[in-house]
Amino acid sequence: MKHGFPSMNVQFGPGSSPRFPQLTVKKAGQGRRNVTSQTPFREINSLKEGGQADTTVRMRLCSRRKSRATQRNSPPHPTPPSYGLRACDLGSVAGAGAAGRMAAWVPCRRWGWAAVSFGRHRGPIASLARKPPRAWWLPACRQKVSLCFLNRPDLPSLAYKKLKGKNPGIIFIPGYLSDMNGIKALAIEEFCKSLGHAYIRFDYSGIGNSDGNLAECTVGKWRKDVLSILDEVAEGPQILVGSSLGGWLMLHAAIARPEKVVALIGIATAADGLVTQFRALSVEAQKEIEVKGEWTLPSKYNEEGYHQVPYSFIKEAEHHCLLHSPIPVTCPVRLLHGMKDNIMPWHTSLQVADRIVGPDVDVILRKHSDHRMKEKSDIHLLVCTIDDLIDKLSTVVH
Repeated sequence: MKHGFPSMNVQFGPGSSPRFPQLTVKKAGQGRRNVTSQTPFREINSLKEGGQADTTVRMRLCSRRKSRATQRNSPPHPTPPSYGLRACDLGSVAGAGAAGRMAAWVPCRRWGWAAVSFGRHRGPIASLARKPPRAWWLPACRQKVSLCFLNRPDLPSLAYKKLKGKNPGIIFIPGYLSDMNGIKALAIEEFCKSLGHAYIRFDYSGIGNSDGNLAECTVGKWRKDVLSILDEVAEGPQILVGSSLGGWLMLHAAIARPEKVVALIGIATAADGLVTQFRALSVEAQKEIEVKGEWTLPSKYNEEGYHQVPYSFIKEAEHHCLLHSPIPVTCPVRLLHGMKDNIMPWHTSLQVADRIVGPDVDVILRKHSDHRMKEKSDIHLLVCTIDDLIDKLSTVVH
């Protein structure tokens, strides 16, 4: 057992798990109308025949309000050709509550997903299965986005770029030591241009074009940066997209500004990340880092091959941990995570999903993706998730 969670395997083939007699295992097309699509799943078939499939696992946490009688009375649907999927050895996930009580596996259309539905489902599994994503890569009316600065009394000025447009707007919150010019940030901007939605990307204080001394930065100060952008730059309701450390900060922003944050999308959400990793070290190693004053973390994502994390940064971050208690967030949340992530284990997204008190939470696992999730298929999943949330929020408003 690793990270306090048992292993999870997803296999092709018929049958049900002997460990969970209550588990209903279905082929695509059986069961509730809003969970599956009647479109043949040729992508899954071709991947199965041709080689390795880029499998994505989607898990939904929500209240099980629908009675069994209602489910039994659901009208039958034609079964499209597909491979049966079987869930094995998920087990009773430690602290995962409803996550240990699965309802069904169904493959979805776009990326070869295996979808785990908990009770009544109203999320992007159904919507993305029945509609193609908008053609955001087509040429759109280009709006010039210039570099701006947010001047704050007694605090460093923040560099940002703002795209004007419709609400809800989208704000991208970068990861640790990352700036606003990453692949994901730019891809979301192009997508928002095509939709005509507002979009903001920015640099933390001490990073990129923003003022400030990086050596003096902390999680608490970067949290204030996010709130400053929300309060003084963003207009109207916002969807926050947080990558790695940005996923941790987006949760804090949703707690602090519930009236303005209407949805969250986490990419390899690193809630309590550095603190959890530090506490996993031996007592001797922790003492050595304390005496040295910094922690050398190996990293394959920068030129030096490591990050130097000040000991003071880790100790200050302890004041912002969230996983020790329920997270008071009630807006829709989508957590994307790569199962090849060797920096932040994907189990962290399951912990975050369990701690969030709201019912509308999806965890989407990409089997062959790493921590950065910047491959073409990862970006495609990200923009379609944003698209789905915009549709969902627009439906609620109207």
